[in-house]
Amino acid sequence: QVQLVESGGGLVQAGGSLRLSCAASRGTFSTYALGWFRQCPGKEREFVAAIKWSSGGTYYADSMKGRFTITRDNAGNTVLLQMDSLKPEDTALYYCAAGMVVSGSPGHYDYWGQGTQVTVSS
Repeated sequence: QVQLVESGGGLVQAGGSLRLSCAASRGTFSTYALGWFRQCPGKEREFVAAIKWSSGGTYYADSMKGRFTITRDNAGNTVLLQMDSLKPEDTALYYCAAGMVVSGSPGHYDYWGQGTQVTVSS
């Protein structure tokens, strides 16, 4: 079992960057796939990117390719989401999740963090 804690959200102007972090407050990521999702009020949770911890293999939603980068920090047992060229439509609550397979489906993830808010102003 693993517990996830996100950080790094905040308010940024359009065109700016943010880096989100997801740390394991309990357990390790060694056997998991880690995913980032986002959700706006009244909308379904949307897949952003995922990474397989053991191999470093990554998977992105098509709409996120080129602006978002997911990486892992082995020493810190942390997954990072670098977000560049942010747009107002990127405003959402961003969640980190852990599961056994790299997937774009929220149903494939067993553990979720509380989320970190990202707000992009125009």
